[in-house]
Amino acid sequence: MKIETIKVGYLETNCYLVIKSDKCIIIDPGDDFESIKNSISSLCLTPLKVLITHNHFDHIGALSQTLKEYSIEKIDFNDYKNDEEVISIDDFKFKMIHTPGHKSDSITYYFYEDDIMFCGDFIFKNDIGRWDLETGSEDEMYESIKKIKNYPLNTKLYPGHGDSTNLGDEIKYNIYFK
Repeated sequence: MKIETIKVGYLETNCYLVIKSDKCIIIDPGDDFESIKNSISSLCLTPLKVLITHNHFDHIGALSQTLKEYSIEKIDFNDYKNDEEVISIDDFKFKMIHTPGHKSDSITYYFYEDDIMFCGDFIFKNDIGRWDLETGSEDEMYESIKKIKNYPLNTKLYPGHGDSTNLGDEIKYNIYFK
C-alpha cells in the first residue's frame, strides 16, 4: 500500500490517497478539489470511496465535488458500528475506531494489515487536537487516547495536519499520552 499526501487549503489539511495498484481511497478531501483531481489524474488512479475523519470545513470542503466527479460514496461516522467491524472495499481492509474528543463524530481509520491509522485531528505529532470547539470534549479525548494506546506501537499515524508519526513515539514523547 502506498500513501500519497496532498496538502490542501489555507490550513494545509492533509488529504490522503491510499493506493493499491491503480485504485485509491481518498481520505479527507479538504478544500482544494483541483489539487486532488490533478494528483489522481497524474497517478492514473481510480477512486473507490471517500473516508471522512470528522466533519470540519477544512476536511470536507471538496467532498461534494469529489463525490460528484468520481461517482463514488463517502464513509463517515454515520457508517460506524463498532471498533471491531472489518470494512472491505476492493483490496482495502480497515476498521473504523470511534475517537471522539476533537469532535464527537471523529473516526480513526485503521488499515490493520499495514498497521496504518488515519486519525484526522485526533492526534498530531507530539500533540493532540483541540477539544474546545463545538462537540469537542476533553474527557472524551482522554478516553480516546486510552483506547488508541492498545494498538501496536509500530502503527504509523497519519494526522489531519502536519507530519506523520507512530504510536510508540506518541506514547513515549507526547505529554497528552502520559
